[in-house]
Amino acid sequence: MSNIKIITSEKNWLEQTAINQLNGLAALPGIVKVVGLPDLHAGKSPVGAVAVTERMIYPQLIGGDIGCGMGLYSTGIERRKFKLERWVTKLNNIRELVDIPAVNPYEEPSPIYDLGTIGGGNHFAEFQMVEKMYDQEACAALALDQDALLLLVHSGSRGYGQSILNKYSDPWGLRVDSDQFHSYLAEHNQAVFWAARNRDIVAHKLLSYLGYTPQTKKLMDCKHNYIEPRGDVYIHRKGAVSAELGPVVIPGSRGSLTYIVKLAENTAASAFSLSHGAGRKWARSLCKSRIREKYDRDSIRQTKLKSRVVCHDTELLFQEAPEAYKNIDTVIDSLLQFELIHVIATLRPVLTYKG
Repeated sequence: MSNIKIITSEKNWLEQTAINQLNGLAALPGIVKVVGLPDLHAGKSPVGAVAVTERMIYPQLIGGDIGCGMGLYSTGIERRKFKLERWVTKLNNIRELVDIPAVNPYEEPSPIYDLGTIGGGNHFAEFQMVEKMYDQEACAALALDQDALLLLVHSGSRGYGQSILNKYSDPWGLRVDSDQFHSYLAEHNQAVFWAARNRDIVAHKLLSYLGYTPQTKKLMDCKHNYIEPRGDVYIHRKGAVSAELGPVVIPGSRGSLTYIVKLAENTAASAFSLSHGAGRKWARSLCKSRIREKYDRDSIRQTKLKSRVVCHDTELLFQEAPEAYKNIDTVIDSLLQFELIHVIATLRPVLTYKG
């Protein structure tokens, strides 16, 4: 179809099921343009995808985790003070972040829905260090410090966003002149706001639990699942970030580098959107059978970058193994080939917490 564009390269593998989902998406009423990004993979709706609509919106394309995204924080801790074994031991003493009480610091009422928790699946909190700076000026503008320990939090709106989807999901979409359209967008916007605050509270809880007075500074917050009104159209991003809000963080798996990129001039080609990560390569149900002989209970909790993973769910460890994801370098190369980004820096994981 002429209204479909796929951002990829020869080395970047895309599964046919995801492409078929894009084709189905492009045929919906009100669809102006559909974009598949290099991290495209199949889900309930395609992930790593963007849909631009007129006169209609489709809540089901965003899904239940409205506002899911990643916040990158400078922790205020010098990297030389990071104590890997001590932190691993302490984090192993809690099964989930819900075990640490959350304090809502905001005055206005806010739905709780496991406030200050990460969630399951591909969500995580990961301590990182700067691996390499490619653009010193851009790094300085971002306040990215070579000697500071960083924290990347990937989480969403938990049950809050799902409760909104349950009320408004309609296979025929919501017309812009309908009451449901206005009600959904108002609740959607609140969930996006809540999800960003939730990431802040996760960062605060983790550092407090590890024995530090939180001095976090949010360097960026990149939301992945949301609808953006833009003039007369509505940009639906499912596993995609805006290319118009400044630098973007694009992580790979727990066993690969994270990229920080700034935007190039050609983002109209991708509906003003960029990839949100590496994208899945394997279905969750296939992971353990494919790599169970490769790991034991200890080695599955380490990576080739010598980082460590704290997670009490062995099945989840296999489902989220680095092998289950595409090569982040190939995803980044695809974005570079389409002149969508410039690389600012890379970050290296040192400790990943899931739960």
